[in-house]
Formats: sequence, C-alpha cells, structure tokens
Amino acid sequence: MEFEKIFAFFLPRDRKFFTLFTQSSTNLVEIAGVFNELINTTNSDKRKELTRKISDLEHVGDNITHKLFTELGTNFITPFDREDIHYLASSMDDIADYIEGSAKRLEMYRVEEYTTPMKKLAELIEHSTKEIHIAMSNMRNVSNPIRIREAIVRINSLENHADDIFDAAIADLFLNETDAVKVIKLKEILQNMETATDKCEDVANVIETILVKNS
Repeated sequence: MEFEKIFAFFLPRDRKFFTLFTQSSTNLVEIAGVFNELINTTNSDKRKELTRKISDLEHVGDNITHKLFTELGTNFITPFDREDIHYLASSMDDIADYIEGSAKRLEMYRVEEYTTPMKKLAELIEHSTKEIHIAMSNMRNVSNPIRIREAIVRINSLENHADDIFDAAIADLFLNETDAVKVIKLKEILQNMETATDKCEDVANVIETILVKNS
C-alpha cells in the first residue's frame, strides 16, 4: 500500500495527532524566533522580557506534549508506530527545553556580551525549527513527501554547520579566554545551544524512519 493511502486510511481517526504535532512545530518556530531575537538584543530590560516569553512558550510546548502522550495512551489506532510518536514528541519537547535552558543561563550567569558564535547558533536553531515545521505540515496529508525529505536534508546540514561553529567557538574560548569561570559559563551555554540543533536532527531522523516504514 502506498504511503499516501496508509495516511488517508488513518487520518479520520487520528487527525488529533497531526494537529498536535503541527501545533508543537509552530510553537518551536516561535520560541526559536524569540530566542534569536534575544541573542541579538542589547537592551537588558528587553532581554528579561524575551526570556520570560521563552519560558511561557516552553510551558505551551509542555502542554502540547502532554496532550500527545494522552492521545497516545487513549487511542488504539495511531497513524504510525507508537514508539515513533513518543520519540517524535519527546524530541520536539527537548528542543524547546534546550532553548529555554540556554536563555535562562544567559540571564542566570549575567552574560552581557552575546558572542558571534551564539548568534550564529541561534540563527541555525531557528532555521532548523522552520524546516521541522515544514516537514510536519506536509506529513498531515503526505501532500509532498519530497518536500519532507528536503527538509530532513536541510536539518542535517544545519546540524553539521552547528557542530563546526561550536567546535571553533570552544577552541577559541580555551585559547584566548583566561577567566576560567567565564570559560565554564560560555562553554555550557554554547553546549546547550548546539544540543538544541542535535535534537532538531533527532526529529529529522525519526521523521525519516516513519517515511521508510510507511513507504
């Protein structure tokens, strides 16, 4: 049976899953956009406002994830394997968690200067979430499986780019920064941001697994 026919068969009963996943990816785009704005903001009051907004959006994501798990526990028929639904929902939730964690650490550690690698990573995170949203939107009716695979390729490419930026930033940090405490703080923030891109790749990988299983 073709992939489109499988989804068409399940869609009437399982519309909620696709709706919730789309809501989750929409929320990810928003939280990543706010984080990118935060990284490029110098006003301290604005930074606090954006950090609070990120926390609010992370809570929104938690609620969506909870609804997905509730649907998973109460529906006998699901659009694809239960473990894939669980992993997809968890990985999307992880992205929001690491974005919020990065924002909180910037505030908690009182980082005043947001570095160029931070700005680059924030931009890559936002681009990755947009690709996730494109993939999830197309999975609802499998209207464009080619576009889903294109999004997966882009997410993987963005993650590789993030690895390069992170490695270079850490090397520069240990080479040129003499304040050990500052090194620890900045390394942790950069690590959180890079991990957010890893989680985006995790989402891409599980979507690819779903495509393969249902092709």
